[in-house]
Amino acid sequence: MISHPDAGKTTLTEKFLLFGGAINQAGKVKAKDGALKTRSDFMKMERDRGISISSSAMSFNYKSSWFNLVDTPGHSDFSEDTYRALSAVDSSIMIIDGAKGVESQTKKLFEVCRLRDMPIITFCNKMDRESRELIEIIDEIQEMLAIDVTPLSWPIGSGSNFSGVYNILRKEFEIFKTTPKSNKVDKVIISGLHNKEVYDHVDSEIMKKFFDEFNLATGLLPKFTRKDFLDGTLSPIFFGSALNSIGVDHLMDSICEMAPSPGNFETESRTVLATENKVSGFVFKIQANTDTKHRDRVAFLRLSSGHFRKGMKLYHSRLDKNITVSNPVMFLGQNRDTTEDAYAGDIIGIPNHGILRIGDTLSEGEKIKFKNLPSFAPEILKSVSCPDPLKSKHLDKALSQFAEEGLASVFKTLISSSWIIGVIGQLQFDVLKSRIETEYGLPIRYEKTNFITARWLIGEKKSIEEFIDKNREQIAIDNDGKDVFLPRIQWDIDRAIKDYPNIELKNVKTFSF
Repeated sequence: MISHPDAGKTTLTEKFLLFGGAINQAGKVKAKDGALKTRSDFMKMERDRGISISSSAMSFNYKSSWFNLVDTPGHSDFSEDTYRALSAVDSSIMIIDGAKGVESQTKKLFEVCRLRDMPIITFCNKMDRESRELIEIIDEIQEMLAIDVTPLSWPIGSGSNFSGVYNILRKEFEIFKTTPKSNKVDKVIISGLHNKEVYDHVDSEIMKKFFDEFNLATGLLPKFTRKDFLDGTLSPIFFGSALNSIGVDHLMDSICEMAPSPGNFETESRTVLATENKVSGFVFKIQANTDTKHRDRVAFLRLSSGHFRKGMKLYHSRLDKNITVSNPVMFLGQNRDTTEDAYAGDIIGIPNHGILRIGDTLSEGEKIKFKNLPSFAPEILKSVSCPDPLKSKHLDKALSQFAEEGLASVFKTLISSSWIIGVIGQLQFDVLKSRIETEYGLPIRYEKTNFITARWLIGEKKSIEEFIDKNREQIAIDNDGKDVFLPRIQWDIDRAIKDYPNIELKNVKTFSF
């Protein structure tokens, strides 16, 4: 699921879990003390601020289908985590606020999906509030995102007049009698677009506006075909209210009918088919200390092929050795249960003590390398230290852990051996500070640096050694032992490129699968 912050993504996730029977009551993103909180936002800062700051996975049944759902951060400061999460899914649900339309982060995340030609379903949320004109929203999606849009449902009224939706595929009205928040709603099903019975439940003026908008939209917009959807050239749009559970089951039913099966993945040597018998998969996320009482560390593995079984020995490509996966788990946000088996498309957790990293590949014996995941150069850098020098080793361990999670870039300078933290957005500093204090009991302080970004050095060993020798005050080592140049101004980068043509200054580091 992708969206701009506060469009209702996590609320919709909760309702998916509720309708799938995975939970009995949906939590609230901004719950007061004593109220039930959401499953996907389980970190303290997520609950305090009411935003998602880390992607989370949830697996559950819905009718005859198995859902592997990933709730991603909407805030741009955490876009790198979202990017990695999107590498592990086969389709996306784009949530749009009916009052705001396409927002900046929605557009950025959509472009990431387009890089993989990923099928995208649009859910226009918050129809129980006053919204923009529906045709205007659809036009904006088509113009700004360069994709065809066609409705598969249409709302009956909006704001205080919101009465339900018309299911275009099933040709039936779903009129809602009550809208109890956080629970499933009572509804009346009326078959047929022109069934007069609908007027027994909805005011005639509301229905007149419904037909005016509906006829205009269905007359102008393209017809839905599953082929166009799977090709990523057409996005079906649904309308509803996640908070009030309106239109959610219709959306889920349609996902069961139209969403793609687990897809194939490209490697450097061949295409791995989801239908292959042998197991293969890649780690796209590391999460540590989800249980603050234990120093746990879990790798999120997307299975790309095969039938995985608990206790299997799998080949670890980077370490060139077999490992036994003895305690695999399935996720429901922070909660997890041991699983006996899993299949292509599933996301399983592998508890480990550091042998698995983002980008690692596991398989049944074959040394394969999936396409790389990028880690982008930081845009803000600060030095970090612990006021208590006796706890400096604990800080080293904490920073190393968070670098492996991909939460931030961590560098140690060559001259002073001080720690430099690099992030995409300011909010990441707050998250890092909160987690270090909560999970390690370490107070830390940040200080400004003169560095503006980082560049990884790629090239001939001799040329790099010469470059490092002449720029030692601006050289650091990252968490993987890679040489990094820390420019103070853009001129530093331009000068280095001109003076050292045999060296590449890369603004992207790749996690190799």
